[in-house]
Amino acid sequence: MPAERPVNQSYKKFNLSNFSQPSFLSSSNIYAVNLRQYSGEGSFNAFAKQLPRLQRMGVEILWFMPIHPIGKLKRKGSLGSYYSIADFRGVNPEFGSKDDFKHIIKTAHDLGMKVIMDWVANHAAWDNVWTNTNPEFFVRDEAGNFKPPYDWDDVIQIDHNNTGEQQAMVDAMLYWIENFDIDGFRADLAHLTPLEFWMNARVQASTLKNDLIWLAETEDIPYHHAFDISFTWRWMHATEEYCKGQKDFSALTDTLEFYKNDFPSDAVRMWFTSNHDENSWNGTAFEKYGEYVKALSVFNCTYYGIPLIYSGEESGLDKRLKFFDKDPINWNEPSEWENFYSLLLALRKRSAAIAGGLVSFPVLIPGAAEKNMLAFYRKNIKDTLLVFINMSKEKQIFSFDTADLKGNYENIFTYEKVWLNDGGLVEIEAAGFIVLQGVEAPNF
Repeated sequence: MPAERPVNQSYKKFNLSNFSQPSFLSSSNIYAVNLRQYSGEGSFNAFAKQLPRLQRMGVEILWFMPIHPIGKLKRKGSLGSYYSIADFRGVNPEFGSKDDFKHIIKTAHDLGMKVIMDWVANHAAWDNVWTNTNPEFFVRDEAGNFKPPYDWDDVIQIDHNNTGEQQAMVDAMLYWIENFDIDGFRADLAHLTPLEFWMNARVQASTLKNDLIWLAETEDIPYHHAFDISFTWRWMHATEEYCKGQKDFSALTDTLEFYKNDFPSDAVRMWFTSNHDENSWNGTAFEKYGEYVKALSVFNCTYYGIPLIYSGEESGLDKRLKFFDKDPINWNEPSEWENFYSLLLALRKRSAAIAGGLVSFPVLIPGAAEKNMLAFYRKNIKDTLLVFINMSKEKQIFSFDTADLKGNYENIFTYEKVWLNDGGLVEIEAAGFIVLQGVEAPNF
């Protein structure tokens, strides 16, 4: 990841009490849409046909990678990067028209889903419309030429010190809320743009629509002043290194402790096994995690936070998708993976322990870490959820104290009924998992 920008404390002039976290986040989920690679056609209209399937699977929030026109000057590959934007108010003709995008948003809303846009505030294409109308919006080198950030030579750096640029960017964001009824934003590399900008954007956007979703690609803790959700890059790296034998299990528990102790208590973390960057540049989930992909997906869907599913993961996506060229997903039907995610997403909706959010923050079960197991429970007055994930390379037999966990349960995957009384014992194969949800005694 690029170096982090120092945080400007001027964000504190905004009234933080005006921001309230959408109540539905605790039990919701995010599905990342790679429109170009989703089908051979790669269009809004082609993807719209998949909305009923995704709704049945339990998908609730659709995150569209940038839908804007892509710059032609210095573009990479035959189609260029989604993140090299030529017009922040335009739609990429590769995907269809603005009316097509409006249709997909309305259809999603009719199915009970929300739509968020990927927003790139740090850089733009070399031939972005602002380079002609407002060249002062961009940073220049000593010779007076536009310059790229880092070694990203297909884009140019926006000048964040230009207040006119900041308001023009906010105005562009508001345009999509006012005219398309979008439900929020995923901020690309949020920490490379000043926090004050995002605070200002959220203040203005909140006057147009309540309960907007604000997702930041960052782990800069202060950015939770503007965002409700942030990425878990540290967890992603720790789990990959553990699965590859490069770190021991303490890297996982230490990371969870860091998140619990250092982040704001209400910071919603987004857990994932893949996304567009990781898949294309660093490997598929199977390359990174091997046999533990499902186990980690169970964690993503049951720990405090919100899970991300990347396009094709519900079909067992096992290839790296090209980033700058056409490379459609190979869909496998019927898919055991789709059924797997459907069960987990359904659990998130019916479990009061998950929906309770902070009220039922996960409690790690003592003794599990010594066996390289992630084991925790979430509990409130209406529901108890027990999760056991074997991250070791061998079968584990684990006994645990049930003093606070006595009752009737059902295994959400096997539907086996379980009674916990004076002591608990589970047997789990390597890379296996058990999820038990409390049920009333008459169901036995």
